[in-house]
Amino acid sequence: MKIDNRQKLLAIVAIGCLALLACDRLIITPLIHTWKDRDRRISELSERFVHGTTLLDRENSIRERWAEMQSNTLPSNVSVAESKVLKSVDQWTQDSGISFTSIKPQWKQNADDCLVLECQASAFGDIQALTRFLYDLERDPLALKVEDVEIAARDDNGQQLSLGVRFTGLVLTGDQQ
Repeated sequence: MKIDNRQKLLAIVAIGCLALLACDRLIITPLIHTWKDRDRRISELSERFVHGTTLLDRENSIRERWAEMQSNTLPSNVSVAESKVLKSVDQWTQDSGISFTSIKPQWKQNADDCLVLECQASAFGDIQALTRFLYDLERDPLALKVEDVEIAARDDNGQQLSLGVRFTGLVLTGDQQ
């Protein structure tokens, strides 16, 4: 092979390699990224579609549950709401057999423009009485949520326990109902 032919061959191979490199960088790699992005987007949309159809299938039960939850929120009248919570606390106290030392209700305006009744309560009793009270508090249909619980022993044997509990009650405003 002559030198001219070899140089032409090397030039053609070099130009071919540069063309392949340019094709890879400018066409193939962007296409691969586009396909991966499109595949990811299709997966996301498929998941959202499945979630949406599941929600549509459960629409009636979700609406019934929301209506039930709305009916169990505290009344918008502050004194009626406090009275309802305190009556419930009194009932749970009688059912469980604990003794209250204090309960302090306090109204707060939440960031979501809904009213929250926050109650700080202190009580004492044995472990069965305290657990029964907490169970009744959690299971009551009123829109109440236990925020903090603190239990400490009042005697050396741990037979008498003190309970500090903070729970909140929700009042939905008119635009949230």
